[in-house]
Amino acid sequence: MSETDYDAIDVDIITRPIKSKDPILIEGFPGIGLVGNIASQQIIEELNMEYIGSIESRYFPPIAVLYEGLVNMPVRIYENEEHNTIMVVSDIPINPSVSYDVSKALVGWAKSIGVKEIVSIAGIATMSDEYKVFGAATTEEMLERIKEHVEIFQMGTISGISGSVMAECFMQNIPAISLLGATKTQNPDPRAAAVVVDVLNSLYDFSIDTDDLIEQAEKIEIEMQKLAEDVRSSEQATTPRKEYPMYG
Repeated sequence: MSETDYDAIDVDIITRPIKSKDPILIEGFPGIGLVGNIASQQIIEELNMEYIGSIESRYFPPIAVLYEGLVNMPVRIYENEEHNTIMVVSDIPINPSVSYDVSKALVGWAKSIGVKEIVSIAGIATMSDEYKVFGAATTEEMLERIKEHVEIFQMGTISGISGSVMAECFMQNIPAISLLGATKTQNPDPRAAAVVVDVLNSLYDFSIDTDDLIEQAEKIEIEMQKLAEDVRSSEQATTPRKEYPMYG
């Protein structure tokens, strides 16, 4: 394993050597509807991706995530060499106060391993009942690639860690796209995640099944809601740091 800070404060990325050549990197951090988190988990399972490392910070909540009895880090990195894909998934929200450092570390690391492009998955609040995907890009070329698959996000802002990642990609001249799944709820929304995965299938010739997300939507919503409650409880039990509060 290797550890690098990439000029970010108290953010460490620790991974095994990357096998993929010029990979794409997809990141899914929790946000509205937990769209990024849910979509990323489905991709990891469907592509049978291998856990290769994690992102760590003293400002993350003090928790370990359990899956079928095994301990996992809350922010994990996976790889599938066959599909030339690296996935970064998080089970914890990243507070805006540390988003800059996390995104700087992540994009710096991505550049160091020769990532070809970055895909940021998140949710976006809408009033419509229609499930669709809004898209944005850091270059004209990337925008051209996605315009037939998404509704272009013409004007507005991408907030949180996803916005910070996109801004850092722009600064570092790394081609990147943002895929924003439309959702009406703050609660976990597997249906919004499913339409984002469908777009990824089209863009990258994946064949990731989204039927599970639709069929198990209610179960996923309950499980994700429980995880969110556990994170909040952990944060409340910890002495808050005024200079870097985790939430709000």
